[in-house]
Amino acid sequence: VGDSSHAWGARIFGFVALPQNVTEHLLAERLGRLGGRVERGVEMVGFDQDADGVTVRLAGPDGEETTRFAYVVGADGAHSRVRAGLGLAFAGEAFSEEYMLGDVEVDWSLPPGYGIRSLHQTEGRTDDALVCIPLPGVGRYRMSMFAPDDLATPADGAVQHGIEGGRPPSLEHIQAVIDRLAPEPTKAHHMRWSSVFRISHRLVDRYGVGRVFVAGDAAHIHPPTGAQGMNTGIQEGVNLAGKHALAGQGAAADGLLARYHAERLPVGEEVVGRTTRHAREGIENDPEDPAVVVRREAQLLVNYRDSPIVGDTGSDHGPHPGDRAPDCRGLRRAQVNFPLRLFELLADPHHALLLYADETGPAPDLVEVDDVLATLTGGRARTYLITPDPELSVAGLPVIVDAAGEFRDTYGAVGGSGYLVRPDGYLGFRAAPLTTTALRRHLLLVFAHRSSPP
Repeated sequence: VGDSSHAWGARIFGFVALPQNVTEHLLAERLGRLGGRVERGVEMVGFDQDADGVTVRLAGPDGEETTRFAYVVGADGAHSRVRAGLGLAFAGEAFSEEYMLGDVEVDWSLPPGYGIRSLHQTEGRTDDALVCIPLPGVGRYRMSMFAPDDLATPADGAVQHGIEGGRPPSLEHIQAVIDRLAPEPTKAHHMRWSSVFRISHRLVDRYGVGRVFVAGDAAHIHPPTGAQGMNTGIQEGVNLAGKHALAGQGAAADGLLARYHAERLPVGEEVVGRTTRHAREGIENDPEDPAVVVRREAQLLVNYRDSPIVGDTGSDHGPHPGDRAPDCRGLRRAQVNFPLRLFELLADPHHALLLYADETGPAPDLVEVDDVLATLTGGRARTYLITPDPELSVAGLPVIVDAAGEFRDTYGAVGGSGYLVRPDGYLGFRAAPLTTTALRRHLLLVFAHRSSPP
C-alpha cells in the first residue's frame, strides 16, 4: 500500500476488512473451482515418512484409514500434531495476562467501520485495554480486553494460546471495561458470543523436515496485533505451493523445498517479534513513517533478499531480487485499445521473464534467451518483451509497449535487462545486461537440470 511517491508499494486497491470466516469461504470456493475440496471432520492421528513419501493415519466419520502422500503440510494450529510429530522446538512463552472477547453491539455516536484502541498505562506499562474491531451490522464490534481475576483459568502446562475452556465473560464484564475506557459513554447489548483466551509468542526452529512441513499457527503464534497471523500463514502457503508444484512434477532442483525454511523463518521471526512488541508497547510507539508502517502491516514489505535462490547481476536501481515485484500501469499491446497492468501478465502461476529493450543498452539474442528459459524450465515460464518502441517485433515473443515509461522508471530498466518473477509474485532474478550464462546459472538453482514439460 502507499501512494505515487512509493512506486514499489503503490496500492491498486483500498483496504478491505473481511471476517476470517468469509476469507475461508472464498478460499474453499476457489479450491473447489480448481478441483479440490476440504474434508471436514477428518483428523490426522499420526504419520511416518521415508525417502519416497509420507504415510498418514487419518480418523473420520467412517473410522480410521491409512493413506500415502508425496508431501504433508501441517497447518493444524497452535497445538499442531504435525509439529509435535516432527519433534520441532517451539520456543517462546505465554503472556501472563488473560484476555476476554465479546461480540456485542453499542449505540455510541462514533463513525462506523473504524477500529478503536484505548489503553491505560501506569509508568509506561499497559494495565487496562479496550480494542474494538468493527463487524457487519449496526454498532456491532468484536471487543477484546484484559480478563478480570474472577474469570482466571489455571495454566495446564501445554502451549497456552487461543480460546480457554473456563467460564465465559458476561455482558457485565464487558460493560465494566467499556465504562472505564470507551471514547464516550455507551451501553453494550445483544452479546452473541464471548470467551476467555490466552496469548503466547512462539516460533519453530525449522519449517520442515524431509517431506513434511509446517505453516501458519503450527509454525508461529503471536499476539493478534495488526491481524498478521492469517496473512503470514497464507503467504507461507503460497511460497511453499510454488516449490511443491515443481517438486511434484520432478522439475525442482535438489534442495529447493529446503529453501522454504530459509525464506520464511526470517519473516516469522520479524512478525512474532513485532506483534509481541506492539502488544506490549502499542503500534503508536513505532517511530517509522506511518506510510511505511501501513505497508508493513499489510505485509507488502516482506522480502527474500537473503534467500539462497535469488540472484542479481544488475544495479541498485529498482527492486532487488527477493523483493515483491511491483505493478506498472499504462502498458499497451498491439491492436488493443485499452491499457494493461503488469500484474495481469503475472497472474498466471508460472515464472515470468520480463525482457526490456530500448536504445540505451545492447540487446541480448532474445530468441536464444527465450529458448534457454523454455528448455531449462520445461516450458514452465512465460517470456514478455517490454519496450517503449511500438514498432519492435520479435518472432514468437509477445511485445508489451511501455507507453508511459512506468516499467522503465519503476524497475530502473535499461536496454538489455531482464527480470524473472516467481509464481509467488517475488523477483527471483535480475540482470543488466541479461546473458544466457547468468540466466542459466540462476535457473539451475530452481529447476532440475532436465525439466520435462508439465
